[in-house]
Amino acid sequence: MATKRIVIGLTAVGLGLGAFAWAAKPPRSGKLDEKATGETIPTFYKDVLPIVQVHCQNCHRPGQIGPFSLLDYENARPWAKAIKSAVATRKMPPWFANPEYGHFDNDRSLKQAEIDTLVAWVNNGAPAGDPTNAPPPVQWPEGGWNIQPDVTVDLPPYSVPATGIKEWEQLAVASPFKEDTWVTSVEIRPGATGVVHHLCFDFAKHKPTTPYNVYEWVEVARDDDGVAKTHVGSTPPKEGIVVSRPVGSTVETRREGRPAVRGGNQFCYLPGLPFEDYRPLDAGIFVPAGSDIVVSVHYTTNGAAVMDRSRIGFTVAKAPPPKMFVSQGGGEGDAAVNTDSALNNSILSRQQANDKLAIPPNDGNYAGPPADITFKRDIEVVWLRPHAHVRGKSVRYTLIYPDGREKILLDVPHYDFNWQLTYRTSLKIPKGSRMHVQFTYDNSANNKYNPDSSKWVYYGGQSWEEMGTPNMGFVTDRKDLTGDLF
Repeated sequence: MATKRIVIGLTAVGLGLGAFAWAAKPPRSGKLDEKATGETIPTFYKDVLPIVQVHCQNCHRPGQIGPFSLLDYENARPWAKAIKSAVATRKMPPWFANPEYGHFDNDRSLKQAEIDTLVAWVNNGAPAGDPTNAPPPVQWPEGGWNIQPDVTVDLPPYSVPATGIKEWEQLAVASPFKEDTWVTSVEIRPGATGVVHHLCFDFAKHKPTTPYNVYEWVEVARDDDGVAKTHVGSTPPKEGIVVSRPVGSTVETRREGRPAVRGGNQFCYLPGLPFEDYRPLDAGIFVPAGSDIVVSVHYTTNGAAVMDRSRIGFTVAKAPPPKMFVSQGGGEGDAAVNTDSALNNSILSRQQANDKLAIPPNDGNYAGPPADITFKRDIEVVWLRPHAHVRGKSVRYTLIYPDGREKILLDVPHYDFNWQLTYRTSLKIPKGSRMHVQFTYDNSANNKYNPDSSKWVYYGGQSWEEMGTPNMGFVTDRKDLTGDLF
C-alpha cells in the first residue's frame, strides 16, 4: 500500500499547511530583501491589515483552513517571514488562472504594489504602528461560517479510521425544507478537513424505497497499491456488490445490485471550495417540499483516527429570485447532470471517454481524453471549476462559437489538487456553441505530489487515481427553463 500512504501524506500537508501552496503566477520582482521604497515605512495597522482583510482573512482566521490567524497583529507578527516569502513568490493567495485569458470576478491575487507593501513591512521589522489607524474589523459570521446560514443541517458523526481505503459512500437524510423553498447559498463545513476528500450532495424527491441514515457503497476490487483492477470510467460504480451500514453501527450487509441512493454533485466541498453564493447573481435553486438530501462523501485516511462532524448551511429567499442556477457536474465523478436530469439535459450534452484515460509511467505531459460539450440553448456561464487529482498538471477551457470563432475562457497552467478553485465569470453562450476542455497530467518524478512515477495511472475515485472533470455553473431566467412552474 505504498502508493496510498505517500499520497495521503502529501495531501494532508497541502491541506493543513495551505498557506504554502504553489500559485500559478511567477513573482514579478522576486526581490525578497528590498527595503521600503518610499519615505514612510509600512505598518501593520495602517498598511498591512487592509490588504489581509480583503485577500487573506477568509482563510486565515480561527476555524478556517489557514494555519494561523491574520485578524490581529499579535497573531500575524510571528509569521512575518513566512508571509513575505509566500506573497513575494505569489504562493499566496492561491490563484492559478493565466491572466492572459478571461476575466474573473473573484480574482484574489495581489497587485504588485500590495506585494511590495507587505515585503517592505517585513524588511523593516514588521512594525505594528498606531492601532487607531486600523480599519474597522470585518464582521465575519459566527460559528466559523463564511456565510451566515438561515438553516443548518448536521450530518451524522462519522468515525474515520487511521488506515485503510474508503470508497465513496452514499447517504440520504431528510432535508429541513417542509415547503417549496428557493436556496440562495450553500456552505459545507467538514469537521475534519484533513480526511475529507470531497463531500457533495443533491436534493432529490423522496421515494418510499429511500433508506434514511444508511451508508451505501459499491465494493471495488483493488490491487496491493489500492488501484482499481478494472477501468470503466465511472465513479462510483453504478452496480456490483453493494455494502450497507446504518449510521452509528459497525455491522455491514452485502447484496448484489445497485445502491438504493446515489449522491450527486450539485453542491460540493472540495479543498479550496468552502461555499456557493447565488445571491450576487440574483439566482437560486428550487427545492420542492419534502426533498431528501442525498450525500456522496469520500474520506481519505491519513494515519490518525478522527471523528468527522460535517455541517451544511443554507440561506433561503423570501420570494423566488429572478434567475435559476444550474450546475453541470459539481466536483467529482463522471456525472454530467445534476438532480434534475431533464433540466440539465435540455441545456447541454457532454462526451468524454474517461475509460480511455491511461497515463504512461514517467510521462510528464500526458493529454487526457478531452471533454466536448455542446450547448442546446442560449445560456450564461457564471463559473468554471476544473477537477483532477494529484497528477493533474494543467487545464484549458476553449469556447467554440457556432461561426467557428474560438475563445479561451480559462487557462490553468499549474493545477493544484490542494486548492480546487472556482473561477467566477459572466459570459453569454449562444445555442450551438461547443466547449472543449483539455486536461494534462504529470506522471513524472518532477511532480512532487506524484506517489509513484513508475506506475500506469487510470481513471478512478481515489487521489492516487485520476480524473479530469470540466465542471461549470450557469444561470438563466427562471421562466426560460421552467415556464410557469415557479
